[in-house]
Amino acid sequence: MKLRNRFSAVKTLSVLLAACLCFFSWVPAAHALTQITLKDLVAEECPADAAYAENLTTSGSSQQATCYLIKGTAINNSGRDIVDADIFGRIYDAEDNPVMKNRFRLGGIESVPVGESPFAVRISVPSVQPTPLRLEKFKASGFASKVRRFQAWDRSIDE
Repeated sequence: MKLRNRFSAVKTLSVLLAACLCFFSWVPAAHALTQITLKDLVAEECPADAAYAENLTTSGSSQQATCYLIKGTAINNSGRDIVDADIFGRIYDAEDNPVMKNRFRLGGIESVPVGESPFAVRISVPSVQPTPLRLEKFKASGFASKVRRFQAWDRSIDE
C-alpha cells in the first residue's frame, strides 16, 4: 500500500512539474537590465562656440565651471538594441580629488545599437579643479525596451 502511495505522489509531482514547465515556456522574456561596455574614454573641453559652454556655474553656487564632453565607444553585445542606458563612473582631477562628490550617474545614452557606437555626455566641472581629468570605473546599463517610469492615471499604457 505504501508503495502505491509513493508512486502516486511521484506521478502527481511529475504532472505538476510538466504543467509548470509548459506555463513558464509561454511567459515573454523579461526586459532586464543589460550591461554595456565603455571603451576609449576621453574628457575634452566643450567647443568654445557651443551654446552650452558659456557662463556655466556649478550646481547651487556661483562658482565658475568648465564644460567637458566625456566621449567614448559603447559596446553592446546583447544582440538587441538598448534604450535609456545610464552611464556611471568616477572622475578625478590631477590631484586625485573627486570632481563630482557623491554622484556616480553622469548621464545617459538614449539608444545603443548592437555592436560599437560612439557616445558623448556633457558634464560641468568647477574651474578651480586642476586638469587633466582622470576617468575611472565607467560602465553603462540599459533596457531592451523603453522603460515607462511614470504613467498618468487617465492614459492607456499604449499611448
